[in-house]
Amino acid sequence: MNNMTDNNKGAKITLYWLNKSRSHRILWLLEELGLSYELKIFQRDSEMMAPPELKKIHPLGKSPVVTIETANSDKPLVLAESGAITEYLCDHFGGDKLVPKRYVEGKEGHIGAESEAWVRYRYFMHYCEGSLMPFLVFQLVVDTVKKAPGVPFFIKPIPRLVASKIESVFVSRNLFANFDFLEGQLRTAPNGGSFLCGKELTAADIMMSFPVIAASTRGPLNEKYPMLKAYADRLQQQEGYKRAVAKVEEVNGKFEASL
Repeated sequence: MNNMTDNNKGAKITLYWLNKSRSHRILWLLEELGLSYELKIFQRDSEMMAPPELKKIHPLGKSPVVTIETANSDKPLVLAESGAITEYLCDHFGGDKLVPKRYVEGKEGHIGAESEAWVRYRYFMHYCEGSLMPFLVFQLVVDTVKKAPGVPFFIKPIPRLVASKIESVFVSRNLFANFDFLEGQLRTAPNGGSFLCGKELTAADIMMSFPVIAASTRGPLNEKYPMLKAYADRLQQQEGYKRAVAKVEEVNGKFEASL
């Protein structure tokens, strides 16, 4: 447990972190915002499922989950879903440095006057879970079916054939379409920046870190996507990210950035 800082505004923040999950980007966000927090670490079981203890915190038993307690609250506020957690923490704890300025100077509140950086930021906050992650999870399922243990040798070729067909006609083409898209987005980042929304790291980059780094780790992005591969490497070199990794290693003994 860290001592609370002024940045916390008197709030006690607890992050329920699960290995090989999307919770690591919330840990990075907490570090980036300079907040103090209590870190509670959980491990997946042999079937890669979250432990039942997490259901005591949130009914779905998933991670990340964040609880926030204040002197004026009767019970902790429970936040789930990475995007919702990220937006809440940025709204209340100095996240303006991680959110691009919304409007072009002098056109505040005008429809269509939003800055390119802000439009990208809002888009990638939702694109991460809505478009990219489903195909990465589907790829994980396909890989699991291909390598499923306990299948009699004489029928092993059948699930492998079905999984390979699904992979080739559906999963791979959609993943590559997304990688093509992201490569183009990085190439055209505002002001020639090295992040998706421009020159500065944003909360959208933190949200995107899990799928991009996981894709790089599970199947290294080949020479077709040099900007995307460099982006994955760049995110892992951010000081806040490295502090988050060090925190997990301190408590858990190791850290693995993967699905």
